[in-house]
Amino acid sequence: MKPHAEVEQVWPRDGRIKVVGRLHGLPGGVGDGWRLQLTRRSRTDHVLRYDAELDGDRFACAWPVSDLAAYDGFDRSDQWDLHLTDGGLRLRVGRRLDDIRGKKAVFVYPRQPVPGAGFGVRPYFTVEDNLSLSLSLTPGGRA
Repeated sequence: MKPHAEVEQVWPRDGRIKVVGRLHGLPGGVGDGWRLQLTRRSRTDHVLRYDAELDGDRFACAWPVSDLAAYDGFDRSDQWDLHLTDGGLRLRVGRRLDDIRGKKAVFVYPRQPVPGAGFGVRPYFTVEDNLSLSLSLTPGGRA
């Protein structure tokens, strides 16, 4: 199995999303300087980065959903993919080390409105068990 950032917990609440997990499959151990990178699928030049806290191979990172309002201009929906990177390695954030099939339908997280932005943000698992963010317009929201 490829090295990846294995998700153990996702906490979407109070205008923030927190992800907790472990770095899995890294040869030679874990170094310093890891950051969470959010990349917009439709515009890969739109990137947000946040420091990740590391304790051995365990990581945690939280960010405000309002930061996504800086990149406006989506139509009906938009997705952002999550990676952990140390500047050299780029690991996809996902959940693969369990026996749960169809995580997209099993793990349904609440949507958090972004005040004044006209959209909400919801973490979700893709069909490949990667963690991503879905942005969708709120009723009466702007595109």
